[in-house]
Amino acid sequence: MEKAKRIVSGKITLSILVLTALLYSCNFNKKEAPSIYRAMNKKDTAVLTLTIDKNRFYGQYEVKYGKIGKDSGSVRGEIIGDSLRGIYNYISYGGSWKKAPIALLKKNNQLLLGKGATTTLLDIPCFVPGIPIDYTNPEFVFEKMNKKTEFENATTPK
Repeated sequence: MEKAKRIVSGKITLSILVLTALLYSCNFNKKEAPSIYRAMNKKDTAVLTLTIDKNRFYGQYEVKYGKIGKDSGSVRGEIIGDSLRGIYNYISYGGSWKKAPIALLKKNNQLLLGKGATTTLLDIPCFVPGIPIDYTNPEFVFEKMNKKTEFENATTPK
């Protein structure tokens, strides 16, 4: 009888420890809430929604070209130092699915869209290794938006 009580007590203690460990580890796996960025260049507007998960990012990217059309799709990739490098998988307005490399540089609370020479390796688009990505005159400079209501008004240039 005494042995049975110890076994039951040990199982309860083990169950509590396992449950505590699971709950504790869940708090460390919480992901950062998505951040919304907006950039404007003349009549073009770009909106970027990013989720950062350790050294990776993913989200949505949409570029509206005035009133003519838009590119819209998903982004994903790696964070290396102060740069985000990945793939933009998108569909052009009225077109077909395309993939393009994307590079963003974190600078002064902004994200600068980089330009560079591109190629494909194993049918995956990427920037040419060894040739630097240029951030000096970016097509878009993304500003982080503070409120969701700003996002609702951000997708159309004024």
